[in-house]
Amino acid sequence: MSTQPSDRRRFLKTAALAVPGLAVSGRPKDPARATIPSRLDDWEEVRKQYDLWDARTYLNTGGLGPSPRPVLDRFREVTDDLQLRSETGHNLIEEAREPVARFFGAEASEIAFTRNATEGNAIVASGLALEQGDEIIIDSHAHPGGAIPWLNRWKQDGVIVRTFDPSGTDEAGIVARIAALTNDRTRAIQVSHVTAPTGILLPVQEIATLAQIRGCWFHIDGAQSAGMLPVDLHRIGCDSWATSGHKWLGAPHGTGVLYVRKEGLDRIRPTEVGAYSDAGYALPDKLDYIDTARRHESGTRNAPLVEGVHAACAFMDAIGMDRVRDRGLELAMRLQSGLSDIDGIEILTPSAIGLRGSILTFRTKRMPFRDLYGRLSRDHQLRIRIVTEVDLNAIRISLHVFNSEQDVDRVVEGVRTVLG
Repeated sequence: MSTQPSDRRRFLKTAALAVPGLAVSGRPKDPARATIPSRLDDWEEVRKQYDLWDARTYLNTGGLGPSPRPVLDRFREVTDDLQLRSETGHNLIEEAREPVARFFGAEASEIAFTRNATEGNAIVASGLALEQGDEIIIDSHAHPGGAIPWLNRWKQDGVIVRTFDPSGTDEAGIVARIAALTNDRTRAIQVSHVTAPTGILLPVQEIATLAQIRGCWFHIDGAQSAGMLPVDLHRIGCDSWATSGHKWLGAPHGTGVLYVRKEGLDRIRPTEVGAYSDAGYALPDKLDYIDTARRHESGTRNAPLVEGVHAACAFMDAIGMDRVRDRGLELAMRLQSGLSDIDGIEILTPSAIGLRGSILTFRTKRMPFRDLYGRLSRDHQLRIRIVTEVDLNAIRISLHVFNSEQDVDRVVEGVRTVLG
């Protein structure tokens, strides 16, 4: 028995035509046209798209971002429709691939849909051909979802993991620290696009150039960048990049995107495959991988989740990613200005515009950080995050498009009141 790719594609197209379309009971099909408000040029209008508690100020998008109403509507709509018809919606996944890829400056063939950034990072770390004694470089602020896949290669295969400090006041210094760690055994470099603990925006284009010169695979953990700032993967020049949908992008939980540069596709060995990963197979001894990043997807997928990613990209695109980036930076700078007026506050996020985004992390010696966190959470209803990584013992504030100047001022006033 053999199955050819043309057979499967023909089946999907036939199924899509044979079954009534997504527009059940007049429901619209295109999320970009049907569910996104036509006017998102006012930040108050943007805020109205998020169903967040008024009693609490949400400032933790770096951990988990809320989905705007159009994204949730689309997710529920597709879920209900596919359940009503008991269909997979595989055709919707393929239809979403091109616009999602375009949003990130890539080609559809270079995009795979995953569950989160961790899964994408693990696909790359597990798939690269590495031997005992080979070295990889990552930033010391890497999230567990970025670090543990490489530590697994250390544990399983004896790969050596080296780390660099991503902090600094200029881009050149960061690149120089990475360059100093490279040698003839270096096989890969991974950086956080934006670091989770303190919101450092890494100079990824310059690092990509370094990796190319040194002959290293360059992977980016983009969990904190997708939806915070514009991402153009071809312009960056990385070999691979992974992100989660559930943070700044505002997609449903359990969503992610993996990019693998088409010229490097065959350098990432598929580690979990099944139906739809293949371009044809036959028992007992024939298997051809499909010649796109979709080889890293397998089996029946959750089409409503992927449609949620599609809708989230369309929503952010409607606002404009340049505006999203500038708004987050504007709010973060306002927060920095306010906190700097309070005695004993130390700002850990870089002050240089080119090294920062929408995250601001601070600490103080005037009060234990857990006590400060508890008071701000309990007494001032601020949903924030503590930062224990690398023994920073600090407070992280994440500011996104649904936040306002008033939200920033609540943080400043809360800190001032708690510290007395």
